[in-house]
Amino acid sequence: MDLTLPPKVTERAFARLHEIGAGDSGKALRVAVDGGGCSGFQYDISLDDPAEDDLVLAGTGDTAGERVVIDAVSLPFLENAVIDFTEELIGARFVIENPNATSSCGCGTSFSM
Repeated sequence: MDLTLPPKVTERAFARLHEIGAGDSGKALRVAVDGGGCSGFQYDISLDDPAEDDLVLAGTGDTAGERVVIDAVSLPFLENAVIDFTEELIGARFVIENPNATSSCGCGTSFSM
């Protein structure tokens, strides 16, 4: 039996949302998948208001007010993915480790399945 799981959000990602005050302003991190990009699909990551049919992933403890939301159309593309936040020499950004992607491009926001 193949068990599919919703995406997982790291504590580091929730902590970054807390740092920027997303929850205090009533916003959530929206992670969506759109057609396009150099590999066929691309991630669209933004601060947004949660919608009624979104999957809501909520922080706990110190990050209890923070949320990540995913719309129903994007959810199948993000099964078992990990949403994280990274700080590197080239900048800081939210990243997605997606086991469903068969390839991705150098920009890190575009992938194929």
